[in-house]
Parts: sequence; C-alpha cells; structure tokens
Amino acid sequence: MTATVDRTDGKTADERIAPASVLRTLLARPELGSVVGALAVLAFFAFAADGFLRASSLSTVLYASSTIGIMAVPVALLMIGGEFDLSAGVLVTSSALISSMFSYQMTANTWVGVGVSLPATLAIGAFNGFVLTRTKLPSFIVTLGTFLMLTGMNLGLTKLIDGTVSTKTIGDMEGFSSARAVFASTITLGGVDFKVTILWWLGLVALASWILLRTRTGNWIFAVGGNEDAARAVGVPVARTKIGLYMGVAFGAWVSGQHLLFSFDAVQSGEGVGNELIYIIAAVIGGCLITGGYGSAVGSAVGALLFGMTSKGIVFAEWNPDWFKFFLGAMLLLATLLNAWVRKRAEATK
Repeated sequence: MTATVDRTDGKTADERIAPASVLRTLLARPELGSVVGALAVLAFFAFAADGFLRASSLSTVLYASSTIGIMAVPVALLMIGGEFDLSAGVLVTSSALISSMFSYQMTANTWVGVGVSLPATLAIGAFNGFVLTRTKLPSFIVTLGTFLMLTGMNLGLTKLIDGTVSTKTIGDMEGFSSARAVFASTITLGGVDFKVTILWWLGLVALASWILLRTRTGNWIFAVGGNEDAARAVGVPVARTKIGLYMGVAFGAWVSGQHLLFSFDAVQSGEGVGNELIYIIAAVIGGCLITGGYGSAVGSAVGALLFGMTSKGIVFAEWNPDWFKFFLGAMLLLATLLNAWVRKRAEATK
C-alpha cells in the first residue's frame, strides 16, 4: 500500500511528493561530516594558534589546501567511480619533468613544453584506464605498477638527460613569465596575497560538481561505482567512463605539475612520492566511500581544506610538526566513522 502523509485539509498525499525535511536533506549530503569537522578544526586552531584567523594566515591555509585540492577533486570522482590511482602523486612530477625537459632540450618556448606535457600526461591516465578495463585487474595493482614505472622513469630519464636528479632551470626562457602568471602567480586582493592555484581549485570543484549533479556523465560515474555489472546491463559505457575518470586525474596532475615547475623553475625527479595517499585521504575525509558510488566534489574540497588548516595550524600554534601525520591519521579515522554514522542516519530517515 502506498504510504501517505497527513495534510491540514484532512486529506492524504503520496509521501514521495512531500517536501523533504531540512535534517533529511543535510544528512543526505556526503560532505556533511567533513564540514562539521572543518568547523571544529577551524574553531580549535582559532583558539590554540595566535593569528590563525588573520587574512594573511588564511591565505596561506588556502594555498596549502589548493595544492592538495586540485588533485583531490579528480581523485574523488575516480573514487566515486569505484577505483583508485596510486600513481597520482608521481604523475604530477612526471608532468612537470616532461614540460621542463622538452622546453630546455628543444630550446623552445616554455609554452611548447606545457603543450606537449598535456597530451603526454593524459596519455598516461588513459593507459591506466585502458589496462584496468581490458585486464579486469584491481586498480590497486594497475596503478601501483604505473607508480613504480613512473618513479623509475622520472629518476632515470632525468639523470640520463640532465646528468643530475633535477632538471635545468628554465627561468630565463621565453614564455616563462606568462606561464608562471597562469600556473603560479600571486593575486593581491585587499592587501592580501592569494595564489592563483586557489582559482584553479575552485574552478575544478565547480566543474566537477556540475558534471556529477547536472550531466549524464555524472549519473554514469555514480552507477559504475555503485554496481558496475548493473550499470553495464542498463547501457552505461563502463570502460569509457573509467578511462575518462583516469584522464581527469591526469589533467589535475598536469595542472599541479605546471604549478610545481613554474613556482621554482626546476623540478626534483623524486618529488611526489606519497602524495597520492594525501589525495585519497582528502577525498575520504570529504565523504567518498572506499567502495565507490558515494561522495561529492565539494566534500573533497572540504577534505583538502581540513588538510591545509591542520598542516598550517600546527605551524601557527608552534607545535612539533613531527606530530602532523598523527593528526592526519586521527582525522581520517574520525571522518570515516562520522561519515558512516551520517549515512546510517540518512538511511534511517528515508
């Protein structure tokens, strides 16, 4: 029998067309737990660290958050699609190395290196997705293999071409200043300096949210992550969706890699190892499930913001930074438990 709800005129109506309560709406949001956690961390460091709420301090926090958030957004979409990418951290370095070495060795405009780096980085992402969908191997195995190959390639090719573990400086090459303006410049607003990566981060969050919530592709991502076989049965292009998600991670790696290069005009070949775990942590803290099919781009942004507040809050509070990993692990566990509780509450109110 169809359930009904009471109305003031004494009649009944189908509960499916009844307006949802504010509580039910909030509990249904994947990022609710991370937002609560972010407010708690903000309040904590506002009390524990002098000057944490200053505009200049918040600018530093936002910059630290954006360098993680640019990658956390596409990683979150990939996790919603039910997969991982353990090569995401070193792929950032690979993107920067390709851009730097191609520009320097070809004595070309730095924009040529940037342009070559984009399709090369996207090709690596497509390779991950192609191997995954063709072999049916777990993404953990596929991307771990890519991680090891890229780690060795980054070091081996850099030493072979440049003779050292870092690239040659490209700061005096044509096009460097304009490329830095796009990927690593500073914008001053109200006397406070903000890095351009914050705009890249917010733009990616907006784009990813639109894709997830307003497009057919977003429906495919949730369907593939929720139940791949069922999604395939109703006509969802599973292979194409997963390859596209891996290419999305590669695009984020390209943006982050160009920022890395044009911030310092040279790149260390060993950078990036371990950062893939930070991106995954930010996505999980933001509400993404390890099992896939659930999460949001906004949640990943809040997770990255939590990371930025914690890393810089410890510095502002003048605590021993050796404890940072401890706090990061504690946040991961607490966020996961909170997200699980929120989901149970949301399901109970349906």
